[in-house]
Amino acid sequence: MIRFLLLFCLVAAPFSSVLAVEVDVYTGETPVSGQAASERRQALPAALANALQKHIGLRSLDDIPEAAPVLQSASSILVTFFYRNAERTLADGTSSEDLRLVAKFSPNEIDELARSLQLPLWPALRNPLEVWVVVDDGRQREILPLETAYTRDSLQNVADLRGQPLVWPEPDEEGIYPVDMQLLWGGYTEDLASLNGVGVLILAARREGARWGIRANLGFRGEHFAWRLQDFDIESGLLEGLNNAIDQVVASSAIAASDQGVWTRDLTISGLHSSGDYQDCLAYLQGIGIVDRVTVLYARPDGMAFRLELNASPNYLDEAFARAGVLEPADKEGLFLFQGNERP
Repeated sequence: MIRFLLLFCLVAAPFSSVLAVEVDVYTGETPVSGQAASERRQALPAALANALQKHIGLRSLDDIPEAAPVLQSASSILVTFFYRNAERTLADGTSSEDLRLVAKFSPNEIDELARSLQLPLWPALRNPLEVWVVVDDGRQREILPLETAYTRDSLQNVADLRGQPLVWPEPDEEGIYPVDMQLLWGGYTEDLASLNGVGVLILAARREGARWGIRANLGFRGEHFAWRLQDFDIESGLLEGLNNAIDQVVASSAIAASDQGVWTRDLTISGLHSSGDYQDCLAYLQGIGIVDRVTVLYARPDGMAFRLELNASPNYLDEAFARAGVLEPADKEGLFLFQGNERP
């Protein structure tokens, strides 16, 4: 009876904060040299291309020839625009500012363009990547040392343009990061990957003569990937490692055009023994990319019932459950057991 009352109260509790980030896939930006109306008109197709790029997760639209004429409609679907100065730190320690046109387009028109081009959909609710940059210059090994700190701006800029949220770890007051350097240098994303849906990307760079050898390790949704790169310029190598990681995130998250639509899925979840379990479960469900909305239907001693509104085939939801291992299917159809922190 006590447990039932607890679950009943939880239905009325506010949803916990969702770790996934809602990305604005209807706004694009592009560098401009001035704010004249003529230059704005010329730049709008590039801003629309960036919005579509974030919408589908590709590095560019160059491999989609049908997109070129579509981009010329940018002015007709423009909603609003403004300009901003994008500042970044350069390798020599100085800073640079670029003027950018930021343009928001009609969401309905963007969605229709994507459908007409038969493009995949990268759901706008996206899991962040926690990025660790480790540099070994032959003398010492550090996390984002001062002389390469400028690369953070470049990495963040690329991630913003592609619509991939990033999380940057911060040191404590003494400048110490709360992580074992051996785990980072070894690329052990299995030990660092978060149970809350935040992925982890380790970019480890070592000076190898005139070149930089760079190893990128990605842990995302229970899977782990690795790439090795070489480049004369550490910034270029790190950017390629990040782009490879985003490519893999998109491949794991994007929905084929034929599988897009509107579905609902009801399920009952047992094993929620505390308010913490409830909040963790809600955050997990809300953080799944194809889930647009979560509604609590009822709470009973044997579990809580939820209704999920989906933007893609329920098969994608089953795949997400299987990957994460947070919810284990029970013998009864539609019943799942919450594994909580006991899951592997």
